[in-house]
Amino acid sequence: MEFLKIKKEENICWVYLNRPDSMNALNEGLLKELTDFNNSLKDDYDSKVIIYIGEGKNFSAGADIKENNLPESKLEAWRSNVGKPAVMSFLEINQITISAIHGYCLGGAACFASACDFRIAAEDALLGYPEINLGMNLNWFGLPLAVRLVGPAKAKKLVIGGEQETASKLLEWGFYDEVCKNSHLTDGAKRMAEFYASKSALPAQMIKKSINAITYNSDLSAMHMDYDQFLLTREK
Repeated sequence: MEFLKIKKEENICWVYLNRPDSMNALNEGLLKELTDFNNSLKDDYDSKVIIYIGEGKNFSAGADIKENNLPESKLEAWRSNVGKPAVMSFLEINQITISAIHGYCLGGAACFASACDFRIAAEDALLGYPEINLGMNLNWFGLPLAVRLVGPAKAKKLVIGGEQETASKLLEWGFYDEVCKNSHLTDGAKRMAEFYASKSALPAQMIKKSINAITYNSDLSAMHMDYDQFLLTREK
């Protein structure tokens, strides 16, 4: 793979977003690789926990705006969404998933983090949804994921406010499960992963699937047009 780096340690799999020179911005190639990899995990019976982390100084700066050019045809533009399938692929993973956040985690990358089962952040992490500052709505199924984690009022502050929030504040809000010193992020993520990897895989994965179904099934019907809304906000 060109944009991901995979490292397996016994029953834990590390997935590195690997575009450090671009702050791990989410270009089309990375999104497609991530979707394909996540979907391939259904055939992985050895890994119990998957950890997502950014190579270099940041988790990810979000969608790569350098290539954010939609096709001229409205039909092609409507079919061109590769971000939402990437986010949805996280929700379909059987294994327990953890995002380890450091540096910037913005926009679509925050959607990835919120789609994981657990989140651990370094003290320096800054997370936000800057789409509104570019005149766009939040899509990629990111809105219900944020609401489920922090509640409606704080989700409005995050998404309508469009500001970058600190790790300590997001821990208080319930977005993060744990915050650690910058130098301890890898060790903290591994410790968290080892705890869940120590549990029996079959009941753990069945419980996860049931909780996700209870939580998100109604959201899928409500948010089926979030990308359509994005296209509308992009029209001049």
